[in-house]
Amino acid sequence: MFSGIVEATAKVLALDKDGSNLHITMSCPFANELGVDQSIAHNGVCLTVTSHTNDSYTVTAIKETLDRSNLGLLKVGDEVNVERCMVMNGRLDGHIVQGHVDTTAECVSKTWADGSWVFTFAYNVTKEMALKGYVTVEKGSVSVNGTSLTVCDSQKDRFTVCIIPYTYDHTNFHCIEVGTKVNLEFDIIGKYLSRMQDFKD
Repeated sequence: MFSGIVEATAKVLALDKDGSNLHITMSCPFANELGVDQSIAHNGVCLTVTSHTNDSYTVTAIKETLDRSNLGLLKVGDEVNVERCMVMNGRLDGHIVQGHVDTTAECVSKTWADGSWVFTFAYNVTKEMALKGYVTVEKGSVSVNGTSLTVCDSQKDRFTVCIIPYTYDHTNFHCIEVGTKVNLEFDIIGKYLSRMQDFKD
């Protein structure tokens, strides 16, 4: 379980294909604190540490993860938002993020609004997806590349978020341009409520 408050960005050091799997080796500021089997969110995708050194660690993404997220697009040198799992006695500063990416979206607009960056992301949505809660709502929460954000302008197939300079500088939002593909995880509470509609009399 995560909160969507990005701890740092990790730099991709190596990408190794192994059948349909991808082993990703990265460096990050807390690499020396990690242990094997630890869960870390990478651009919002929960992956397990399989090995580590004092300054790097490796995780493995399976085909399902690569198909559903932007991890398959990574290149050596790319920055990835990372967050370690929550501790039970900590504050939930963002919102409940599971680390299970629902789909990807494309940045279709990026503008400076005299104090913050305004991003608009578009994604493919069907009636079936909407019935599962794969939608945003005005002032609701959404995870973009693992970052907990508030929706400013919710439309049928797109939404807008505002990014303050601190978040822009300390996450990989500064790498996002028009055309960049990002990972989305929709609000788990909304997904449960949508599912419960199937059992209404």
